[in-house]
Amino acid sequence: MPIREIIIHRKYTEKFFVKKFLQMNEYLLDAIDLRLLSALQADAGQSNHRLAADGGVSPATSLRRIRRLERLGIIERRVALLHPQRLAEAVGHGLTALVEVSLDRQGAEALDAFEARAIAEPAVRQCYRVSPGPDFVLVVAVRDMPAYLALAQRLFTDDANVRNVKAFFSLKRAKFDPSLPLPEPA
Repeated sequence: MPIREIIIHRKYTEKFFVKKFLQMNEYLLDAIDLRLLSALQADAGQSNHRLAADGGVSPATSLRRIRRLERLGIIERRVALLHPQRLAEAVGHGLTALVEVSLDRQGAEALDAFEARAIAEPAVRQCYRVSPGPDFVLVVAVRDMPAYLALAQRLFTDDANVRNVKAFFSLKRAKFDPSLPLPEPA
């Protein structure tokens, strides 16, 4: 192989490996990313200037990194957290239930079918497949007991594969923290 072809081949190979390395490590988070994620988990509504200050970077760098984290799906979405007691005072009382659901058949198709039905229900706020014990744990938020009864009829009673349902109704929310633990930035 002539020297010119070797040099071109080597440059192509180096570019290929650098590109592959960057693709494989695109999910790696550095200390700046972790500081930005921590600040966003504390308050996703703060300005980019404030986030930049918390992250120790310029606003342009902060925005670029946050957009990257959103593109990668690490930041799933930004939401407002509502206080349930204050909302209840404003619009009427609500009801939260943690519901354990056991199915008769636990094959992949049966589990997938129930999960699809559960997540399609607006009242189901969270849905977890769990083991051991029940097959699913749901967090359900409805306006009142008649609304829960209607949900139970649609989701549990009408499904011949649902064997057992245990509902635990919340009397008081003592703690709620949706943030995920992050490693300490270096």
